Amino acid sequence: MATNDKGSSNTTTTDNDGTTAKPNIAFIGLGNMGGPMAENLLKAGYTLSVYDLSAEATARLQQAGANIANSPKDAAQNAQVVISMLPAGKHVHSVYLGEDRSKGLLADLPKGTLVIDSSTIAAADARKVAEAASKLGIDFLDAPVSGGTGGAIAGTLTFIVGGSDDAFAKAEPILAVMGKNIFHAGEHGAGQVAKICNNMLLGILMAGTAEAINLGVKNGLDPKVLSDIMLQSSGRNWTLEVYNPYPQVMENVPSSNGYQGGFMSKLMQKDLNLAMQTAQDTNVETPMGAKATELYAAHTVENGDRDFSSIMARYDSSVLS
Repeated sequence: MATNDKGSSNTTTTDNDGTTAKPNIAFIGLGNMGGPMAENLLKAGYTLSVYDLSAEATARLQQAGANIANSPKDAAQNAQVVISMLPAGKHVHSVYLGEDRSKGLLADLPKGTLVIDSSTIAAADARKVAEAASKLGIDFLDAPVSGGTGGAIAGTLTFIVGGSDDAFAKAEPILAVMGKNIFHAGEHGAGQVAKICNNMLLGILMAGTAEAINLGVKNGLDPKVLSDIMLQSSGRNWTLEVYNPYPQVMENVPSSNGYQGGFMSKLMQKDLNLAMQTAQDTNVETPMGAKATELYAAHTVENGDRDFSSIMARYDSSVLS
């Protein structure tokens, strides 16, 4: 097995008094999800070096106590753990493996470094990075999240992790600072597969719930009354319980705030595309997933930055007014 020539890195160190010290963490990607996740690590006493293309994002973390880096390599210089939250597979590939003949971050990390990628990407992409990391003696985990920006801020995210038992054990205390539910789904790529299965179902449920409510409203029912009826009947589901897509049925949800905040439709479309890619690669039939993908593809043309519950507008455009 090939290894890096920069020595080795342990994810735990010991202070002079014999207590276990928290590892230094490099955090790459400080968007709507990554920023709050990094802030929760700072609140828990971890030392962070952070990097993002956005000066505004890095400035916010600097005010919270993080060290600002000029590149992913700079961020990881003294880190035992690297965490990334990036938009897509191409960004993960670029950061860790490099592009255009330039070497990626993995080549600069010492053996034993723990890398946790919380981006939502194709399972095949996660496995490719994991394979490269393994050859260098680096522990890699794909650990996509569920719970949205609210969960990221509150530290109640669900982490769905793929990778070895040993790497998962090292990562679990760190993930517990940012999340409430932490699942070890299986080997490399398993976290991504589980995440896209969940989000495919979520897209199907949201589109179906919006369709059902619209049918009732167009036939004279009050959307709140209909939602309450379905909540106590066999149509009950998560969208009815906590994320109703019809305006003013629920407080503190995007549909009652002009579909602002939450989980953008274009991100749901991205996850549905990943599900369809995985289904195609493995010859699995997903007719309802395919229909949800088709609906969101049309919807995101004009509403990509609105919350994914705005699929309600597919059936009743007046909800956007």
